[in-house]
Amino acid sequence: MTTTTSSSPTTAAVTKPPASRLERFRVPGGFALGALLLLGIAPLVLSDFRLSLLAKYLCYAIVAVGVSLAWGRGGLLVLGQGVFFGLGGYAMAMHLKLADAAAAPGGGPGSLPDFMQLYGTSGSLPWWWKPFANPGFALAATVLLPMAVAALLGYFIFQRRVRGAYFAILSQALAAALAIWLVGQQATTGGTNGLTDIQGFFGYDLNDPVNQRMVYFIIAAVLLLLMAVARQLFVSRYGELLIAVRDSEERVRFLGYNPANVKLIAYVVAAGMAGLAGALFVPAVGIISPALIGVVPSIGFVIGAAVGGRSSLVGAVLGAIAVAWAQSTLSDAIPAAWTYFQGLLFIVAVGFLPGGLASLLSVIRNRRTRTPAGETA
Repeated sequence: MTTTTSSSPTTAAVTKPPASRLERFRVPGGFALGALLLLGIAPLVLSDFRLSLLAKYLCYAIVAVGVSLAWGRGGLLVLGQGVFFGLGGYAMAMHLKLADAAAAPGGGPGSLPDFMQLYGTSGSLPWWWKPFANPGFALAATVLLPMAVAALLGYFIFQRRVRGAYFAILSQALAAALAIWLVGQQATTGGTNGLTDIQGFFGYDLNDPVNQRMVYFIIAAVLLLLMAVARQLFVSRYGELLIAVRDSEERVRFLGYNPANVKLIAYVVAAGMAGLAGALFVPAVGIISPALIGVVPSIGFVIGAAVGGRSSLVGAVLGAIAVAWAQSTLSDAIPAAWTYFQGLLFIVAVGFLPGGLASLLSVIRNRRTRTPAGETA
């Protein structure tokens, strides 16, 4: 007994420090590798066209970070992230369209955007357009407006203890309602076409490849920053409480916490990330339209996180990029079948691999360790 007791602490003292050191450097090393790939290698090896496509995919990855927080940690199946993506995108596009109109020959402050002149309005800007001429207001609105809408909706939904499939259906219905409303307001929102042909970005010409690369660097840096913020939330006390609410909401309520407030924070933060992604999407692509924020895009955001692994930040980001790339590639080759393939991806990920591709190695490892144990038994 004495020998066993004395040897055990010695073994633990020898084996534990290397594991803790590896754990300590694993996360900073992962972020450094990601920064090297996105900010160093990708701009060197990709053409301007491919880099602009990657910038678009990274915007979807930013949405996936919020989905990973709300769904992966909180169990909230957010099928309406297109709403917040659209609110941020339209807030940014409205400012850029006003700036383009003011910079055009013969234009000035208060000039109408081109589509308003085409569709024939009263000759003056709508009152709710005017504040977006201020760049500070527009930048704040891209994040605060989606968060405010999410806070209002989430408060009533979570206080009434709406969850599961009912919450998913409500959020999806909201995305459909916003898309329908935008289509109907052709004179003030561009209707089906949306806000297109955006030329400038805070004084920079977006037709210049150098400025397009600058937009890419901004998007990549924002993605890395939000991943760091999300991971900090994951490992914080709030992250543990969010998992507890996901796994046993009633038990958390008996312990004195309000699960509605815990879920509301995750929902609002995810909405702010989606709004910021929509705002960055506008200069990267030059357009925002109802087709980009309806039900189908909202489901696409969730599919990307599910395929990669909704509980893993890296998995959700890589899954969003992979699904977006597949959509751009396969939708051109098989446009009629792509939607079915996208649905099949979601079914396979949720039904057969709930942890996504990020859990594939651990699943294989567990099966290998179980097999010898079964043979021995």
